[in-house]
Amino acid sequence: MTATGPKAFIPDEGIAPDEFEPNLVGRYKLDKVFAYASWAATIIGLVVLAFLLISTFADGLPRLGSSFLTSFPSRNAGRAGIASALAGTVWLLLITAAFAFPIGVGTGIYLQEFATDSWFAKMVEVNISNLAAVPSIIYGLLGLMVFVRILEPITGGRSVLAGGLTLALLILPVIIVATRETLKAIPDSLRIAGMALGSTRWQVVRDHVLPLALPGILTGTILGLSRAIGETAPLIVIGAQTFVPFLPTGLRSSFSALPIQIFNWTSRPQEAFHANAAAASIVLLVVLVSMNAVAIYLRNRFQQNR
Repeated sequence: MTATGPKAFIPDEGIAPDEFEPNLVGRYKLDKVFAYASWAATIIGLVVLAFLLISTFADGLPRLGSSFLTSFPSRNAGRAGIASALAGTVWLLLITAAFAFPIGVGTGIYLQEFATDSWFAKMVEVNISNLAAVPSIIYGLLGLMVFVRILEPITGGRSVLAGGLTLALLILPVIIVATRETLKAIPDSLRIAGMALGSTRWQVVRDHVLPLALPGILTGTILGLSRAIGETAPLIVIGAQTFVPFLPTGLRSSFSALPIQIFNWTSRPQEAFHANAAAASIVLLVVLVSMNAVAIYLRNRFQQNR
């Protein structure tokens, strides 16, 4: 039977239109319950975060100072510092960015702008989506096999170069996904207009699409780097040192990092080393907040220049 008009809508098979009960009061009550539950979850998370920050700052601030930043690790907690770990973190950050940024952005541009609907492109997309959910320790095992053992003549084994390459693999899926999502947000009318004027696809991407997408790409890259410098498991697997009384002198040098140093100090029973770990955690938080501030500044700067 065919009917026309508003009464033709049947909400569920077997229920007549006159028997349908919208139950708006009950739905509004469920909305309120969900809103209260969301607020409660948010407040609980903020309270726990505030408690952790307050306790960390209370334990670590008295230990912070110029000597703590410029001293090397020591068996004496009062003389121990984070100079080598902080320098190793900077080295890792630079190496990771040097390899992950061009490869990740280039892959994202290819998949979004140039790849055809082929089995190869679909396979790459599926693998990238899967790699984004792989635990970080798996990347550490991969880095141990490839960069530490197979490529030992190039990387020098358990070196800062091997650590940077491992972290670059870790954040590559994040940068690729961020690049693709940013490029998707650029209207297709811009691409069509550029090619209609005689520009090639690469010229349109290089001169018009990429400059507009650059703020989002840089934001995703810096957030990926922020995740990388806070990772501990991959660095432990590839053999980062817990006691390095010198600064890295090259790409093949042994190294430590702030997460490794914090892990080492928290595993010791002495309370003085726990205070050192809290102070190192504050330094790591400052580095992370600074990187996020740089991401916000770059995004706003490029958005103003559009």
